[in-house]
Amino acid sequence: MASVRAVLIDIDGVLTMSWEPLPGAVAALREVREAGFGVALVTNTTSRTRASIASVLEGAGFDVSAPDILTAPAVTAAYLAERCPGARCMLLNSGDITEDLAGVTLVDGESEDVDVVVLGGAGPEFGYAALNQAFAHLQRGARLVAMHRNLYWRTDDGLQLDSGAFLAGLEKAARTEAEVTGKPSPAFFEAALARLGVGAEEALMVGDDIESDVLAAQRAGLTGVLVKTGKYLPETHRSASGTPDHVIESFADLPALLGGSADQ
Repeated sequence: MASVRAVLIDIDGVLTMSWEPLPGAVAALREVREAGFGVALVTNTTSRTRASIASVLEGAGFDVSAPDILTAPAVTAAYLAERCPGARCMLLNSGDITEDLAGVTLVDGESEDVDVVVLGGAGPEFGYAALNQAFAHLQRGARLVAMHRNLYWRTDDGLQLDSGAFLAGLEKAARTEAEVTGKPSPAFFEAALARLGVGAEEALMVGDDIESDVLAAQRAGLTGVLVKTGKYLPETHRSASGTPDHVIESFADLPALLGGSADQ
């Protein structure tokens, strides 16, 4: 841990559950900041804007602001601006994230003039009609961009299906492969590291998703820490494609794992 100067932290399932703070998380984040570590909250959450997330977390007692947060929608907007400038995009997402999609041209799914189908997070909007519209555009040659591949997430009501489950069906039916912009995309971690001004070997990623958070970060050169909260399941841990660098019970245990200040 001597080389670690910054910490990337997933939000849902690590700091909060259904936007309520998990035990010890507020105090632990404060300790990490006071020890001098750089902090970036990195999330595939697509139901809220960065400003909205910051407001909710501040209200729950966390010392964060919008610039501390990097979301899949924000990274997607940058990706589309670079790779598909001026493209007409059909967005299928649960929640209003247009504020974080500045510069992206959004068109109605009923339009026949769609260049890119963009999938965000799942919700009631992911009905047959909307998915079939997306399928039709893909058959006509539209590109498929997904903010993430998450199959599910955990809420107070238990595990809930996420858009990764629908994404797999669209890819198979349309015989295409999505371009993924959020975690586990290497570009997502690169954007977070650039924001913190550190190299991969100087950063640690804390998450509850062993594949998309932890092992993906490790493949990008970061140190990975898996927490046993949120969507963590023992069977998923056992059958994972790799081994986390560290496993802790919860985010409350992170200060002890870091073991001192960033200046050591």
